[in-house]
Amino acid sequence: MKNPAGKKSIRKTNAKAAPARVTEPKLEALVREIIERVADKWTMLVLEVLEEHGVVRFTRLGTLVGGVSQKMLTKTVRQMERDGLVTRTVHPVIPPRVEYELTELGRSLGEAFCGVWIWAEAHGEEIEQARAEFKDRV
Repeated sequence: MKNPAGKKSIRKTNAKAAPARVTEPKLEALVREIIERVADKWTMLVLEVLEEHGVVRFTRLGTLVGGVSQKMLTKTVRQMERDGLVTRTVHPVIPPRVEYELTELGRSLGEAFCGVWIWAEAHGEEIEQARAEFKDRV
């Protein structure tokens, strides 16, 4: 919601959450963009693979991620490179050898979203139960 000056927005929160805070529109746009990007399953999976395996060649990255097309993997790692999450190294050999590695920024994002994995692990059975109950009702 914009204030009359149109310079800041105020996020509404429910009664149990922290009080509403004032955010800059530019920051809010960045946060939305990051959530959009990271909510993409391929980005999360690439983050996980690179965190586990360190420097990984492009073809091996695709294998480790699993189920991703070459086109989608290329799009994902390029976007991550653009955002400073990975470094891309091209070795001048024939055929070209391309390797990817997480940057410190990428590692910190992985750490930030590690909580989602922990939460999913802790509540997986509850989610499955809720899904089964929903399926029975519908």
